[in-house]
Amino acid sequence: MPGDKKNTRKESNMTTTISALRNASFAFALFASPAAFAQQATPDPQMQAVLDALKDLQAKPFHTIGVPEARTQASGADAARTVQRDRKISSNPEAKVATRDIAIPSPAGALPARIYTPEGKGPFPVVLYFHGGGWVVADLNTYDATPWALALGSKAIVVSVDYRHAPESKFPAQHDDAWAAYIWTVENIHQMNGDAKRIAVAGESAGGNLAAKVALMAKEKKTTQPVHQLLVYPIAGNDLDTPSYRENAEAAPLGKADMAWFISHVFTAKDQTSDPRINLVGRRDFAGLPPATVITAQIDPLRSEGQMLAEKMKAAGVTVDLVDVAGVTHEFFGMAKVVDKAKAAVDAANANLVKAFGK
Repeated sequence: MPGDKKNTRKESNMTTTISALRNASFAFALFASPAAFAQQATPDPQMQAVLDALKDLQAKPFHTIGVPEARTQASGADAARTVQRDRKISSNPEAKVATRDIAIPSPAGALPARIYTPEGKGPFPVVLYFHGGGWVVADLNTYDATPWALALGSKAIVVSVDYRHAPESKFPAQHDDAWAAYIWTVENIHQMNGDAKRIAVAGESAGGNLAAKVALMAKEKKTTQPVHQLLVYPIAGNDLDTPSYRENAEAAPLGKADMAWFISHVFTAKDQTSDPRINLVGRRDFAGLPPATVITAQIDPLRSEGQMLAEKMKAAGVTVDLVDVAGVTHEFFGMAKVVDKAKAAVDAANANLVKAFGK
C-alpha cells in the first residue's frame, strides 16, 4: 500500500511453484502454518536495501500523517527505483510493450486506465489489473511495474484500472468501480485485440481484494468468468490480530497501525469490514471459482489472511497455487529489477497465467 507520487511515471493445489524456484539462485521458505513465525523476520539484503532507500526518502508511516501527505510522499516504488538507479540497473524492459491511457466509462464517471500491449499479432489474452494502496493512495503510475511485467511475461494485454479513492469516496465505491471495469473489459475486449475466452483478474493488496471479488461476482451473476485469479498479498479479512499482524505490527512499509489508518478512511463504520466483499475469508461460496495464484510476503501483516483465503478456496475445490515468500515485505512484488525474490514470484505468476490461457 504505497504512497503516491502523482503524475510520475498448476496447477497443483497449495504448492509453491517449484520450477520457478529451482531456476532461481535462492529458494522460498515454505511456511509450516500461518503461525510459523513468532516475531518479525529480518528482511533479506536486497529487500533491506529498498527499505533503507525508503527511509532515506523520508517516507513516514501512514498512521502518522494525513491523506494529502500520504498521497505525495515517496512510495516503495520510488525506493526501488532509487536502488535501481544507484546500482546502474537499466530501466529498459526486455521487450517492447505499447501503452496508452484511456478512460473507462462507469456509472460513477470515467475511470482512468492504462492498456499495456505486448509485441505480436494477437488476439491476446487479457489481464484486468487493480493496483494497491489501501483504497486511499497510489495510482496507475505508482503501480506501473507490475502491469509491464505481466504483459511481458504472460504475453497478455494488461488493463490497469484506477478507481475512486477514499475518503472522498467511501466503501463500496471501489468495488463498484472494479465491477464496472470488468464489464467494460469483457464487452470491449475485441476492440483491444483481445481474446474473450482468455481473461484473468489480478491485483495487489487492496487491488487483490478487488480482483477476488470480481471473480466471485462474475460467478454469482453467471456472466463471463475469468480463467485465473492472481491475488498478490490480498486484503482478505478484517481481523487485525492474526499471527502475521502480531508478528509484523511494526513492519515497514505496512504495519498494524497503518492498516487501522486505512480502515478509518475507507469505511463509514468499522463494522463494515465484516462485509463479505472485505472479509473474504468468512465466505462459503468459493466452489466453482477459477484457479488462483495467491502470493504472500513473510514480513507483511496481510500474510495470514492471504494464506487463509488460499486454504478456504482449496477446501472448496478450487485449484490454488500458494506462493509464500520469505524475507520480503508488503509491496515487494513490483520490485523485480532489484529484488530477486520478486522476479521469481513474478515469473511464477506469469507461468500460471500462461497455463491458464492455454497457449
